[in-house]
Amino acid sequence: MRSQFVDSLLEAVPHPLLLIGDDARIEAANAPARALFGAEQVGRHYALALRQPGPLAAIEAALREGKEGQAQHVHSGPSRETVYRVQVRPVAGDGRNCVLASLVDVSEAEQISQFRRDFVANVSHELRTPLTALLGIIQTLQGSARDDPAARSRFLAVMAGEAERMNRLVRDLLQLSRVEAEERVRPTARVDLAAVLTGVSESLRPAAEQAGVSIVAEGAAGPAWLRGDADQLAQVFFNLIENAVKYGGGGQVSFSLRSVPHDPALRGPALAVDVTDRGEGIAPEHVPRLTERFYRVDTHRSRTKGGTGLGLAIVKHIVQRHRGRLVIASAPGKGSTFTVILPAE
Repeated sequence: MRSQFVDSLLEAVPHPLLLIGDDARIEAANAPARALFGAEQVGRHYALALRQPGPLAAIEAALREGKEGQAQHVHSGPSRETVYRVQVRPVAGDGRNCVLASLVDVSEAEQISQFRRDFVANVSHELRTPLTALLGIIQTLQGSARDDPAARSRFLAVMAGEAERMNRLVRDLLQLSRVEAEERVRPTARVDLAAVLTGVSESLRPAAEQAGVSIVAEGAAGPAWLRGDADQLAQVFFNLIENAVKYGGGGQVSFSLRSVPHDPALRGPALAVDVTDRGEGIAPEHVPRLTERFYRVDTHRSRTKGGTGLGLAIVKHIVQRHRGRLVIASAPGKGSTFTVILPAE
């Protein structure tokens, strides 16, 4: 029989614990374990609660051979899956051999690990395509096209384009890394957001005119002050307006700066910038994922226009550093509006 003190110890542990007797039945479960598996599991065979092969094998080895072990248990809840690391340890005393199984939530660590694997895979994929093209061209120039001036000139132009593509990718990766490193440090410089927008629109105007798109400024043109990093804010609106010019189409891209007396999410006055295009719009299923790294609505089109799939991820992190928020509104056939809302000074 367990003492009241032992039961109190089990209840004091914040993560799920199962005490399994030498008859393979669950003798005790603390409150987190009862919430996870149900109070009715106490007194039943442990296999009815832990139905996955890994934990079952680890517990069986502990009961039969006295071996410590660990395994992974995935619990499917109503809204998400939770990954637990199950630690199994033999417990002996009073002539009995029991097993204590503890479950530690490692979902966040698993998500981070998966995120890193996906990131490495995406970067490798993005670099492999231009590198493959470059290697193929080099082999051609070393072989059949060695003495063909016209082919050599054409291939060199392609090589320059692929090298520039890799350069853009590395540049955006470095930019994203810097932004993430500074995300928790709130900028303190005083910045005129209206001046930032004017500078960005003027720098993009030649490229827009070449693409047959006009950039139109709407709303107030006066000073609009906030605490921020001028270079990073310029990067935000450069990315948004450039994307609107490249992918929005429709012949016109507009941006407007407006004052918000009180933004409920920011709990105070704010400045909002709307960047709007008259293009084909974005289907609803794509909108929530637009700020993910390397996510593209149209992969071929994005690469053709020089996109790296990192621009909106950079925007998101800079906006978060400034304690603001990004709102995306779009529908097929109705264009898109990207709204950046930032705390006003």
